[in-house]
Order: sequence, then structure tokens, then C-alpha cells
Amino acid sequence: MNLEKTPAIRPLTPENAGILGVATLGNMNWCGERFTCEDIQADPVIAHYTVFDPERGDFGFIMTRDSVIIGVAWAQFLGRGDPGYGFVDDGVPEVSLWVSPEDRGTGHGRRLLQRLLLESSSRGHGRLSLSVESGNRARDLYTSEGFVPVPGREQDGVMLWRVP
Repeated sequence: MNLEKTPAIRPLTPENAGILGVATLGNMNWCGERFTCEDIQADPVIAHYTVFDPERGDFGFIMTRDSVIIGVAWAQFLGRGDPGYGFVDDGVPEVSLWVSPEDRGTGHGRRLLQRLLLESSSRGHGRLSLSVESGNRARDLYTSEGFVPVPGREQDGVMLWRVP
């Protein structure tokens, strides 16, 4: 019998934003080792995902079990001057989600994403965007939570969620 505690979700703060480097590396390497930590930090198109700035409106949540971070979901306002892969408009935060490999397929990613969607709604954001590569099974999660492909950006894997 599995007696592990249910993981806790709490707000992401600048003090624990260091996990975003690990998470971004994991997201970029979802299908195998393609990038190193050095690659992530050296490429500004990727490195901005490791920066958490609540002053520009960024928000997010981490999931922990026994004080160990096992997942994180965050939304960033990268903007037209420094767009992310899933950029659609300056006022639309872009979502990133990562769950540790050993905890995938357990519903933890869904819990994190749902918490992020709820927070986004409570902040008055009518939309969220993201980008997910073809073949990544996270696409099924995003679709099941209401994200739809952005017309003309399907090849880039850009998806958009609107407040229901």
C-alpha cells in the first residue's frame, strides 16, 4: 500500500524560482537529451523561461512532497520584445508546466495546471497561451483542459485557453 503524503501546492515565489532552470531543461528535453543547462542559459529564446518576475505579473505554483519539488506550473508575461514560443499577444501570459519524470502520469500535472487556470481567472486574464511540440503527450492534457490550437500557428504547437 502506498502511504505517501498527497503532494502540496503552494505559490511560486522568487526565492524558489531556481527550480525553473531544472523545469525548463526538462521541458526542452521531453523527448530525449537535446539540451544542457549551459545551452538553456546561453540561448535567450529559452533562458527567459527561467526568469520569474512577479512585478511584470508572472505567477505560478510549485508542488512538493516531503519538501521536495516534484512539479511547477508558471505563467509569464514575456511580451512582444522578448516573445516565448507560445507568444500570441502582450496581454496573454504564456504557460509552462513541468512534473518530475517519476511523477508523470499521476495527475499531478493536471492539478498544477488547473490551479494555474483558476489563478489566471481570478486575476482577470481571459486567455493563456503555450507551445507544445508535436508528439508530446502533454498536448492531450492541455486539450482536455480546454486549450485549442491557434489557427495558423498549429505547426508551432501554439495553443490558447480562454476563460469558459
